[in-house]
Amino acid sequence: MRAAAMDFAELMASRRSVREFSRDPVPDGVIEQAVRTAASAPSGAHVQPWRFVVITDPQRKRRLREAAEAEEYEFYHRRASAQWLDAIARFGTDWHKPFLTDAPAVIVVFEVHQGPNSPKPYYVKESVGIAVGFLLAALHHAGLATLTHTPSPMRFLNEVCERPPEERPYLVVPVGYPAVGTRVPDLVRKPLEEVMVRY
Repeated sequence: MRAAAMDFAELMASRRSVREFSRDPVPDGVIEQAVRTAASAPSGAHVQPWRFVVITDPQRKRRLREAAEAEEYEFYHRRASAQWLDAIARFGTDWHKPFLTDAPAVIVVFEVHQGPNSPKPYYVKESVGIAVGFLLAALHHAGLATLTHTPSPMRFLNEVCERPPEERPYLVVPVGYPAVGTRVPDLVRKPLEEVMVRY
């Protein structure tokens, strides 16, 4: 058990967010199995309040990118605080989001709230957050790169993904392989003794 836990910890420690994707396609069935893993996550009252919209169609990805960049332009030029912009400056991000069309697949995750065909959920954000963690781990385990993208506001995603109003956008996850020559920041994670307390 200890060896299995160490192996998994080392695997996940190698995960990095990628912003430059190859256009190489993902093998059939891999994303479906990762979503299947995500959907096995625990949820409040076992309502399973999530929807995973997988977009591979180039035209829909282009619509997604255009809408996201419009919101991101406003965010970077008018909405974001100087403190926030300073915090993300080292990552070199701006309102351009080419990964939304370059990545072979984009998974848009929605929270499912009460509606005509869905029951009242409990602990929605916590439940969906756990499911997204499972999703990222499954995709990394399969050898794929990901990015967690949160355009703000995100309501345009309902229109792009043709989802009803009781489904609220939570996160956008481009999925694929890193582009040749992709570089990622040399980040240092906090040591275990700083993040864990044991009594």
